[in-house]
Amino acid sequence: MRHLIDPTDLTRQETDNIVALALDIIANRAKYSEACKGKKLATLFYEPSTRTRLSFTSAMMELGGNVLGFSDANSSSVSKGETVEDTVRVVGCFADIIAMRHYIEGAPLDASMVSRVPIINAGDGSHAHPTQTLTDLLTMTRELGHLDNLTIGFCGDLLYGRTVHSLIKAMSRYEGTKVVLIAPNELRLPDYIKHDVCDKYGIEYREVSSLEEVMGELDVLYMTRVQQERFADKSEYERVKDCYILDTEKMALAKEKMAVLHPLPRVNEIAKEVDADPRAAYFRQVENGKFVRMALMYTLLKWADEGAEPLHNHNVVEAPQLACPNAKCICNNENVEKKFHLTDGGVYRCLYCDTKAQ
Repeated sequence: MRHLIDPTDLTRQETDNIVALALDIIANRAKYSEACKGKKLATLFYEPSTRTRLSFTSAMMELGGNVLGFSDANSSSVSKGETVEDTVRVVGCFADIIAMRHYIEGAPLDASMVSRVPIINAGDGSHAHPTQTLTDLLTMTRELGHLDNLTIGFCGDLLYGRTVHSLIKAMSRYEGTKVVLIAPNELRLPDYIKHDVCDKYGIEYREVSSLEEVMGELDVLYMTRVQQERFADKSEYERVKDCYILDTEKMALAKEKMAVLHPLPRVNEIAKEVDADPRAAYFRQVENGKFVRMALMYTLLKWADEGAEPLHNHNVVEAPQLACPNAKCICNNENVEKKFHLTDGGVYRCLYCDTKAQ
């Protein structure tokens, strides 16, 4: 069974094929209006979402399928103590494919290990968000015409920004990718992304604290909000929440052909005046999310019918002496088997959340 838990669950060619299929859907909407007739999508959203949940719902409806599920875990059997694994086993009896968003990191991966239908990770804590990554790739393709040889500036919350982590992983497969990391010290990109992705795949990157000094060299500016819900200390959030605000003065420093992306929702990191700039692509990005999720679900359901095997086995290693120190990981919140993988650098990391094992 093929699932999408992490961007690396798709090869570069498969990723390109899904983006190409999304472009064909955009050009030929009627052609796909009954492509998933009789199929049912279950949306299991354990934390609040507007764009992602409605995007999945709209995508399946435009494919001619139906949607069921919940948008509030408190209205489900989760409130009675049901585990992720049991919920997925039950819902798999009613649906052909499941999209899951969870505040616990690694929950979708755990779900995929027992599910008899494809699982799509719609965001797990601050870990990964692969369908947002597909959305970003489609958006950059439509805005700039290509994905190779791009300089991408990631600005804001790079520590907890799951969309940032996922996009950097995906862009590691494209030639000539350069990354500029624009963040305060408290919100810098996690080391495992820098070492296990950027260094491993030869992505040129540098860390800066000033947005203005790099605006002129960027092909893409990926803005992120500082996520209040990820902070245990609210005073720490208040101190960094307004560290970067994109306005027309900063946009005047950018290339004429450049794209501003944002996974949304925004708070105040992009001034409303920027919305009128033709380089502001973030609302077009939202609609692209629907089309690419249509392409993804169509593909996963086709693979399920064909009995496609997983791309990899996650290189699981037996390490009973190790523990995951991440309190937000599924292995520390539910009764699941602790699993680890050994990186090329010789570091053991939790299979579910990528945290360095102890």
